[in-house]
Amino acid sequence: MQRIANLLVIKDGQVLLLKKPRRDWYVAPGGKMESGESIYEAAVREFKEETNASPNGTHLKGIYTMMIQEGEQIVDEWMLFTFAANSLIGDLFEETTEGLLEWHPVEDLAFLPMAEGDRTNLQFAANHPGIQYGTFYYTPEFQLIKEIIQSSIEEVNHQNG
Repeated sequence: MQRIANLLVIKDGQVLLLKKPRRDWYVAPGGKMESGESIYEAAVREFKEETNASPNGTHLKGIYTMMIQEGEQIVDEWMLFTFAANSLIGDLFEETTEGLLEWHPVEDLAFLPMAEGDRTNLQFAANHPGIQYGTFYYTPEFQLIKEIIQSSIEEVNHQNG
């Protein structure tokens, strides 16, 4: 099963997105994990490769199963690990072989062209505490069939000493 890690930087009310040339869809920078790599290492490495910058304050925001379904048959499946960071260090590429890097207001995640599952997980990463879990079912043309979503929010206990 393929494993993918992506990373969304959320800074000053904006998110850094990569506009992919194939479909003109927006994604968070990321890509395939390498053998022996942790999901964190993969997210940071892929982010650096695609942006020329290093993320700061990186933390896990979502774990997803992505299913491609043709009729009733599952024809492909992979895992997506979404991370968020609150800043970055370095000068960004303007354009790479992967596409164009662009800053957008967080609110644009609601309507920019992208896979609907990405919209769900990136909006969660940018707007909510905790971690989201889910399964997305798509047609081979990436039309969303259904999504099943759960989330958890860590309880923070403050002790006075």
